[in-house]
Amino acid sequence: MEKLKAGIFGLGHLGKIHLKLLKEICSERNDIEIAGIFDTDQEKNKNVSEENNFEMNSTADELIDKINTAVIVTPTSAHFELAGKTISKNINTFIEKPVTDTTEEAVKLLKLSEGKKIKIQIGHIERFNPAILALDNYKLAPMFIETHRLAQFNPRGTDVSVIQDLMIHDIDIILNLVKSKVKRIDANGVAIITDKIDIANARIKFENGCVANITASRISQNKMRKMRLFQKSAYISIDFLQNTSEVFRMSDGKSEDENSIAMAEFEQGENKIKIFYERPPVKEVNSMKYELNKFIDAIVNDDEPIVTLEDGLQALEVANAIVKEIESAK
Repeated sequence: MEKLKAGIFGLGHLGKIHLKLLKEICSERNDIEIAGIFDTDQEKNKNVSEENNFEMNSTADELIDKINTAVIVTPTSAHFELAGKTISKNINTFIEKPVTDTTEEAVKLLKLSEGKKIKIQIGHIERFNPAILALDNYKLAPMFIETHRLAQFNPRGTDVSVIQDLMIHDIDIILNLVKSKVKRIDANGVAIITDKIDIANARIKFENGCVANITASRISQNKMRKMRLFQKSAYISIDFLQNTSEVFRMSDGKSEDENSIAMAEFEQGENKIKIFYERPPVKEVNSMKYELNKFIDAIVNDDEPIVTLEDGLQALEVANAIVKEIESAK
């Protein structure tokens, strides 16, 4: 197939990381090259172009005309316009999360993409966290989920609330795990440092009976990114910060996993039940680099991206519903 010619839009902190990783990827595989970069800050645009020996693009449209693959890492407010242009021109498009400002914009992008033979992936990076990848061989069917995503204050990302900035990571993973429609949302939150919600808690009840209790803060002293899953005969703890997972499971048979440790044994009727502790092996991967590689693989192999535009829309719908619930209570 035609070699992928990638363009990066947005050269802020995250955009520069994407550029660095994409350069590494281009040196490791021969099916993609960087055709250029663009940022609305012309001084930054010029300096980064010169540093990387790229021809400077004075406008986004100038870069769009040179590429068949776009990586959009701009502020969220610019996602809709840029992605609208790249999708219209049949350009494979990676969009950092959240997909857009509003669900209406995301729906328009979805309609625009219908019938087009391009790949669109949304940058929900935690789907590629080693702690989650380590659970690929487990059947996860949680009925109660508790998450805490706490961060120290950083001016980056404050163009949206903590729900669209941080909580949306957990929302995306929860929706992917539960695979049931949302029945009810209760939420509260407070704007403390910015003029948007900085700390929030949401309780989501799904039609299948699962309940998720989600907390996110960007004004915490200590960092935390943990998720706990409770399901029939198992408890799973995921630490996205430490890239580790732990599994406690009940079984009436012997463990066949060399990573299992028998913790306890008790009788249940005529059966002897054992509780096993497992710490699944974790692969050492750079989540963002892996995410970009999987996007490229989806294009090259004509596969569905791991995080689709529909996934991005669903996560945004729930995130915005939480914001609406909080604002309506004021």
